[in-house]
Amino acid sequence: MIGIEKINETASFLQKAGLTDAKIGIVLGTGLGNLVSEIEIEKEIDYQNIPNFPLSTVEFHSGKLIYGKLGGKQVLAMQGRFHFYEGYSMDEIVFPIRVMKLLGIEQLFISNAAGAINKSFKKGDLMLIDDHINLQPNALIGKNYDDLGPRFPDMSEAYHSTLKKAIKETAKSNDITIQEGIYASVPGPMLETAAEYRWIHTLGGDAVGMSTVPEVIAASHMGIPCVAISVLTDECDFDDLQPVNIQEIIEVAGKAEKKLTLLFKETIKNL
Repeated sequence: MIGIEKINETASFLQKAGLTDAKIGIVLGTGLGNLVSEIEIEKEIDYQNIPNFPLSTVEFHSGKLIYGKLGGKQVLAMQGRFHFYEGYSMDEIVFPIRVMKLLGIEQLFISNAAGAINKSFKKGDLMLIDDHINLQPNALIGKNYDDLGPRFPDMSEAYHSTLKKAIKETAKSNDITIQEGIYASVPGPMLETAAEYRWIHTLGGDAVGMSTVPEVIAASHMGIPCVAISVLTDECDFDDLQPVNIQEIIEVAGKAEKKLTLLFKETIKNL
């Protein structure tokens, strides 16, 4: 388990590097890293140069911490995240979120690429996550650090109602259609079978992916309000399941990214 001393060590390193006054954190998902082009970058640091940071092994994740302004607000963005299927422990996956807390982050915006299980959703749609179903191990298992949060954190509002409302208002004012639903988080890396999609659908899941929930749990534990949007990159029709390749997923994510970027930028601007 990664101890509080390493979290403090990394936060101290980044503070000395000048990452001192961002209040908004952003985590960018698979194929969604180009939002960085909208940030007025003041500093960027490769993960490999940050003490105790894991390294992203996914080719579609750049592995940089970006500090600058978006929508006139100071932000700290992860261009590349960490996944359980890469072999990381849950402590390693949520380590950057815990560091963000010590750096002063007060709100967290998260994006991901996900498969649509709800048959009324189509690939290329955006889905605002209303709640989640966690089918991965839990990052809070083990020793609790009281400096970060309570032993038994409440999860009744893991996705903050005020931030969700702000996203929906931004979508409406910019004529962007956005779905709303439940995100199921699975270990990966394989895509699911038809029977597994049917099971997740029965549980109440509208979309499925391999990230986000560990980060949200860690943020909720520390009292950081979160909002998350999935780009739905494929349709998981469990009655007529078709093969999907990762390149198609990346292409669909790229096409939808402009809408996602606008939603995040304008919502942050209006906070």
